[in-house]
Amino acid sequence: MINKIATSVAEALTGIADGATVLIGGFGTAGIPGELIAGLIDQGARELTVVNNNAGNGDTGLAALLKTGRVRKVICSFPRQADSHVFDGLYRSGQLQLELVPQGNLAERLRAAGAGVGAFFTPTGFGTELAKNADGSPKETRVINGKPYVLEYPIFGDVALIKAECGDRWGNLTYRKAARNFGPVMATAAKRTIASVYEVVELGAFDPEAVVTPGIHVSAIVQIPRVATQAGGFKEAA
Repeated sequence: MINKIATSVAEALTGIADGATVLIGGFGTAGIPGELIAGLIDQGARELTVVNNNAGNGDTGLAALLKTGRVRKVICSFPRQADSHVFDGLYRSGQLQLELVPQGNLAERLRAAGAGVGAFFTPTGFGTELAKNADGSPKETRVINGKPYVLEYPIFGDVALIKAECGDRWGNLTYRKAARNFGPVMATAAKRTIASVYEVVELGAFDPEAVVTPGIHVSAIVQIPRVATQAGGFKEAA
């Protein structure tokens, strides 16, 4: 019987190795799998490469992971914002590498990994510093139909940590509004995908047309609680 429900975050994260490339869903604070990030901190893997839209906010979530000193490199689109002091300090002191990727390219490089696309040409970044490799050498370019393009390669993950709204024991997932963001493409781009969900539903409860991430792309799901706020709404557990 297929049952991908883990009994705890720690169980779901078992086996993440030092040096792993970890894809972490989220857009700013929307859809950040906070419980899974906290679990990764407790799990102790080191020398990680982290792929996310941002590079952490404040002192929680991804910023807390960076603060442990166990992240070697960040691949992202928006590393700096008003509260990115953890990233700023580590980067300026040379303790953290950065690969800056335009947001559309980031999404497409992840999608390409999941779709089996070897590489693709994009106009974004042509003629800028982003059209150079990490060693400063120029990326391959080509003019197609009179328009210049830059060659970009897929981003593969050893593991993806994503946050969904609901899941079933086969690993089928649905998301809530903007919390969906990078989760679906990251799920297809990783060798192993772990999703936190607020609700576990029975098999057959999903309309098949409503399933966003099919269970074939998901290795484990773990249920996390909602916490009521004084305003009467809900937030994720700390």
